[in-house]
Amino acid sequence: MHTIAVLNPGHFHAALTLRLAHPGLSDDIYVYSEGGQDLQRFLEIVESYNSRAEGPTQWKVHIYEGADCLDRMIQDRKGDIAVLAGKNNTKMQNINALSQAGFSILADKPWVTDYDAMPHLKATLAPERRPAVDIMTERYEITTVIQKKLMERGEVFGQPLVMADGSPTVYKFSVHHLYKLVNGLPLVRPPWYFDVGVQGEGIIDVSTHLVDMTHWMLFPGQAISYEDDLELIKARRWPTKVPLDIFQKITGAKSFPDAIAGQVQDDVLHYFCNGELVYRVKGVPVHIKLIWDLIEPEGAKDLHQSVIKGTLSDLRIRQLAEKGFMTELMLRPKTGRERIGQEVEACLAEWQTDYPGLSLSEEGDEFLINIPAPLRTTHEEHFCKVRDAYLENLDNDSFPPETFANILSRYTLLAEAREMALASPYEMLK
Repeated sequence: MHTIAVLNPGHFHAALTLRLAHPGLSDDIYVYSEGGQDLQRFLEIVESYNSRAEGPTQWKVHIYEGADCLDRMIQDRKGDIAVLAGKNNTKMQNINALSQAGFSILADKPWVTDYDAMPHLKATLAPERRPAVDIMTERYEITTVIQKKLMERGEVFGQPLVMADGSPTVYKFSVHHLYKLVNGLPLVRPPWYFDVGVQGEGIIDVSTHLVDMTHWMLFPGQAISYEDDLELIKARRWPTKVPLDIFQKITGAKSFPDAIAGQVQDDVLHYFCNGELVYRVKGVPVHIKLIWDLIEPEGAKDLHQSVIKGTLSDLRIRQLAEKGFMTELMLRPKTGRERIGQEVEACLAEWQTDYPGLSLSEEGDEFLINIPAPLRTTHEEHFCKVRDAYLENLDNDSFPPETFANILSRYTLLAEAREMALASPYEMLK
């Protein structure tokens, strides 16, 4: 039986790891926090799980509040698994301290906000330490799962297509929104979320998922070394402009904090949450781009596009407004369309036990992989899927051997991308 201890739950992702009960987890949850609104929001979400009509949880939350919460958590040692999701500037240092104290770690991304965090990352991932894993929810998105499975079929995808002109084999593009409605109410973000000195630059945040998915799909089961396998070509960052009235709606704060005053002009915050990087992994060109728009359009949602080019077929993930932004997986054969269609049909038939209802239809020069509603799960549901896989691997000592090497190389790449982007001139107020 494992027991979770949560340090400073400043992001709602901390609570999402408790969305469902688990037979291997104690109902006692120990929370160590500096207090304030972040803690209250965490408790409200956990209470909503305990009080819901269908499948309520029975978490018993024990709280310690104080500026010395990290030291007290280590001293008390009430749990064996530490969960962290909150302020990112101290996250890696805290992870290292908890890891050194003997905790297993399950922590939200990003772990690294600047290169100063790298020594803590390397120490945490040392072989003698307990397992430390970041929460990579996007691996459980059904379109990503099927995209990966089709890539593994040489008769369908072929091999990653590397063009002589260096154009990207993989292009991943993600759009999120700072101001959005959840259950009809604005999603509340803490004011520190808009301080890149605390939250981190956008180029090291959502891009963690995009880089992870890329390496996981291109080279399954393989360890990736930053020194040997990755080549960073270019990186850039730019801001989203956040007017004071929108900042107030998002945070509930009356004014911009003093800590970000240098990024404000005429009551508009220049928030560096956007980023782009181009690199090669084992010789395969990759282009990653992430954008935070200011306000979520009515009826829209966060968007993810993905194109992965193969020698036989390209695989594409799209979201169309006319289809309610539903995530869809497309396959475009380059040659032998009829044969490849038959091969895909055979794959989908083979996978019916695990993924019942998958089917194929034609749409122009592409095939659409039809994914039935029961196979589609939400971003919120994915957190417990990550948690459950972590518990299984922890109990069975069965973490894939490449896991920790790939965490290290991924964050090294993004830390280097941030350094490169900062070195590129950007006139913030123009």
